[in-house]
Amino acid sequence: KVYACIMKISMVPKAHVEVVWSRIEKYVEGAAKYTYGRFNTDDIKQGIIDKPEQQLWIAFDDTQIYGFWVTEPFTYPQMKVLILHFIGGEKFKEWQTMALELTQKYARDHDCKIMESYGRPGWGKIWKDNGYKELFTFYELPVDK
Repeated sequence: KVYACIMKISMVPKAHVEVVWSRIEKYVEGAAKYTYGRFNTDDIKQGIIDKPEQQLWIAFDDTQIYGFWVTEPFTYPQMKVLILHFIGGEKFKEWQTMALELTQKYARDHDCKIMESYGRPGWGKIWKDNGYKELFTFYELPVDK
């Protein structure tokens, strides 16, 4: 018999970050690579553990974890937002809609007006059917010539 595993989404309590870390570390390494030296996996892990305002989320089934993302409510002078700091994993198409819907609910429940993030241009293609709007481009300039 073949049994289908149902994908689930959950926020990970801070006390359980260590329990799941070895199962998501490869995904976190992939996300850290695209910070171009700004963060490594230990930095991301410590932020999740040490900063009470950050949340770790996972997508999983009965056998494995397929992805993670980190959120953080942030209040600007005129608006509260939910920042999506990092995201990574595999089989993204299987969990992206469920993850987005739950994260949007979390944002609404915490009085956030929008969710914001930055990343590679490919994310625009992934989120195009979900109301994605590109507002600006992130620049990096050297301090030495």
